[in-house]
Order: sequence, then C-alpha cells, then structure tokens
Amino acid sequence: MLDWNDLKFFAAVARHGSTLAAGRALKVDQSTVQRRLTALERHIGRALVQRHTTGYKLTDFGCEVLGAAREVERAVGEFEQALVVSKRNAAGAIRLTCPEPIVDRLARSGLLDRFHALHPGLHVEFVMSDRYVDLRTGEADVALRSGDTDDGVLVGRKVGDSLWAVYASRDYVARHGAPSSVEEIQAHPVAGFEESMASHRASQWLREVAPDARIAARSSSVLGLLHSVKAGVGIAPLPTAIGDSDAELVRVLGPIAALSRDWKLLAMPEIRKTDRVSAFFDFIAGEIEALRPIITG
Repeated sequence: MLDWNDLKFFAAVARHGSTLAAGRALKVDQSTVQRRLTALERHIGRALVQRHTTGYKLTDFGCEVLGAAREVERAVGEFEQALVVSKRNAAGAIRLTCPEPIVDRLARSGLLDRFHALHPGLHVEFVMSDRYVDLRTGEADVALRSGDTDDGVLVGRKVGDSLWAVYASRDYVARHGAPSSVEEIQAHPVAGFEESMASHRASQWLREVAPDARIAARSSSVLGLLHSVKAGVGIAPLPTAIGDSDAELVRVLGPIAALSRDWKLLAMPEIRKTDRVSAFFDFIAGEIEALRPIITG
C-alpha cells in the first residue's frame, strides 16, 4: 500500500527544489528525503522528479499529481492540528509565546493571577523565545507578538504599541557622552543582534542609519542587548518597556518611529475558536489598560 507520509517528501522537494533544502525544512537528513522519494516513485512506477545541475525539476507526471499531493499534505496537517487542539482542550493549558523580557513583566503584574482566579480550570504556560514560534505546528496556542505579524493566516487583535528607543548606561554617558541625533550613532560603539537576527527591524534600522558603526557586542536576544548596554560596552535600540524600567539606563534617542509596530494577540483560526483560548482572548480584551504598560512602558 502507498505510504501517504511519502507524499510530504515529494511536496517538499517540489517546494524547495532540492533534497537538501527539503530535508532542512522537514528537519531530516538529505538521504532520508532521497530514500522516501525513491520509494514513492518505485511504488507508483513512474518518475516524479528529474535531477538537474541546478536541482530537482518535476517531470510532467510530477506536475500533474503535485496538486493532489499537496491536498493530502494539507489534510494530514489539519488532522494533526485537530489532534493537538483536542489534547490541549483536555489539558486546560494555554501555551502563550512571547519575548522573554515580557514574561517577567507579565508574571509580576498580577494580570495572569486574575485570569487564573477567573478561570481556575485553565492555566497559562509560557513558551519563551525571541524568534517567532510557529503556531501552525502547535508549538504554542497563542502569541503575544510585535513586528511583522500579518501572514494572512493568524487571527487576533491589537493590544498595544511596540515602541523602541536608543539607550546607554548612565556610566557610559558619563564617560563618553550620548548621541544627540540618529546621525551621531555612528560615532559610538553599538550592541546589535547577531546574524541569525539580521532580519529583525532593529538590525535593519542600524544598518541603514549607522552602517559604519563599530559593533561592540552581538546577541541573539533582546535580553542580551539589554545586558550589553548595562555593561557599558555601547549603545543599542531597546523596547521602551524594557529600557525605561531599568534605573541603570538612560534613553538617549527616541522613540524611533521607524521601529514602532503593533503588539498583537494572535492564534490560528481553529485554535481561536476553542473555549479555553476564547476565554483568554476575552480576558485580555478586558485588561487592555493593564496590559499596555507591561508591553509599551
């Protein structure tokens, strides 16, 4: 019988153009992709792809059946997501992903204590990361997220403004002074994100306004930037909610309009409709005024 799981390897090769890229996307090694694709072709009795110097190209037959393979892939994904939803509903957990610096502020605010008191059968679990956790794969149920959040799939609502400014430690300002304009940032050492965060809006902005600035420290997280600035190694853009609340730091520029974004509460449509997540969304909607100081400052 046909192993329907093999279709996802065929769809991944068609999507990415190589077995190496497909393996990375599926988080398996290249040989596994090649083996499963070969097994599928052997079972069907016809070639689905052809190897070229530039990668894999679909055969005419491969093009003909690709749409159906993707429909199976989509259906299996929806089934797996339904299993995740069912399991989470039974557990009463709401897995909330948000940036690490926000977790401490939420926990100290008493906001989640009020939610748990209102809904004793539910509890919030944090999934902490400075990267965007993939809600489609069930890594989390709900995201409190700022930045480029519109992907055409997730649903939610704005809950506040994400403002960023440039900060330095009080000791740094005393020893080196502070930039009086964006143009003067280049004259100061800068703490920035490492290459894995190159697409972050703060990284892009620094490259535009201070392309020749000396990078004094690199980090993969906002907390890393915060610690670098507090250590006095240089200046850096930080969320105002984090920078303004730290007595060791001085806001030297901003807020920076180019770095402003919306904070949104987001979920997959089918997850959003569940009773537990609906309860959380409804609660947050009634606590907007309490939430905004936590995420905006």
